[in-house]
Amino acid sequence: MKTKLNTFLILILVIGAFSCKKDTVEPTTTTGTTTSTTTNPNAAANSWVYDQLKEWYLWSDKLPNKDKTNLTLVTGKDGDDDIAKYYFYSLLNDYPNTDRFSWIRENITDLTNSLSGVSTAFGFSRTAVYLDNTQTNVVFFISNVTTNSPADKAGLKRGDIVLTINGTQINGTNYATLISSNEIATFGLAEYKNNTYVLSGKTITATKAVVQNDPVQYWKVIEKGNKKIGYLLYTQFLGAYDDKLKQVFAEFKTKGVNELVLDLRINGGGLISTADLLSSLIVKNPNTNNVIHQDEWNANIKAKYPSVATPAKFTIQASNLNLNRLVVLTSNGTASASELIINSLRPYMDVIIVGQNTYGKNVGSITIKDETNPARWAWGMQPIVLRTVNSKGESAYGTKTGFTPDYLVSDNVYPFKPWGDESETLLKKALEVITGSVIPAEASASRSFRTMSTTVLEQNISDNPADNRKDMFATFPK
Repeated sequence: MKTKLNTFLILILVIGAFSCKKDTVEPTTTTGTTTSTTTNPNAAANSWVYDQLKEWYLWSDKLPNKDKTNLTLVTGKDGDDDIAKYYFYSLLNDYPNTDRFSWIRENITDLTNSLSGVSTAFGFSRTAVYLDNTQTNVVFFISNVTTNSPADKAGLKRGDIVLTINGTQINGTNYATLISSNEIATFGLAEYKNNTYVLSGKTITATKAVVQNDPVQYWKVIEKGNKKIGYLLYTQFLGAYDDKLKQVFAEFKTKGVNELVLDLRINGGGLISTADLLSSLIVKNPNTNNVIHQDEWNANIKAKYPSVATPAKFTIQASNLNLNRLVVLTSNGTASASELIINSLRPYMDVIIVGQNTYGKNVGSITIKDETNPARWAWGMQPIVLRTVNSKGESAYGTKTGFTPDYLVSDNVYPFKPWGDESETLLKKALEVITGSVIPAEASASRSFRTMSTTVLEQNISDNPADNRKDMFATFPK
């Protein structure tokens, strides 16, 4: 495909806030006639940013004329000097309200790695909670450990409790920096004793390394009477694992699965084509004439590339489960491609949501980089370029409340129980919905679990920045 712009043609439905403060800082908005000259080092980069937005931005019609912007803008309210970043944010439509998702990154390699689920990390997620109402000391409840990550190989697991890192007590000041500033960490594990969490004497040491997320993380079949219930914890929509996803559904089909619990509570999104594949593996009576979703672009792109109006349709998959209904487990971290699954399948089957409100984003962006040889700068940016709707034209979840669950269940019983434990908070409720029977509160656990009433500092945050992204991306239609 020929275009007049050098673009990295990957679509991203970026659905989330960013774990890196530098990417989310509010810029200084500056307007007025530009006073830059062609020799100004900022003007070329900022002019390139403007041209890309004018071409692709969903709200391109709301951009001011280029000569009414400040092409020399380089600093924001925090005093940080970053060519392109603050100019980019100054152009966004009602940022950070109407457009709260467009973003820019200084290094395109870091950007593309994060979208592929790759970064240097220990490879675990935690919920940080104050130990008591004095709001001083903090405990980490490990919510997930990435398969084959340094943390996994060292023996850290979901349900572990961490009280110290490298011998330092975690508190309200250092709970983030103890993770980010250490390449090697010794985690002091804790146990619940005498109404508080104390060190157990056990430690686990891990060294950061390159982590690649394997999103098809856990699955099992649960039999309840005449119900054969497939449970799948799926953490990111990555095309490299499509075959593994198909294999799991083939196993489900062989075992006669007639109900499915899809756990997306820690899934922030990923590849659109993988979301479409998953929809095709689940939906009842898949029909290649039926629309999964359709994307809406600005008038300029629709005129130049009519193929963007072509809707995505279901495909026939040998391991399709032909289900009457789907139960989805959600949290505020359920975003992007995860929400697309819910919205796309609702016209065709009963989709029941158990958990908390989803993140709420129904718009997407395109990754753009400078491909001049040699490249003039390493910037990569993600301006919002499209809105997605289902076969009924519905797209009402694009607010900060996202999808509202049918069964509101808080994931706040600590320590976390293993994935697939039938008494685990959200899965327990899902099984009750499916079977109509009450599931015992303690099906397999012998440890003490409690609901924490003190302040949660952060919920299910990964030390791998790639896992905290909430994205959905696809090949640009040609």
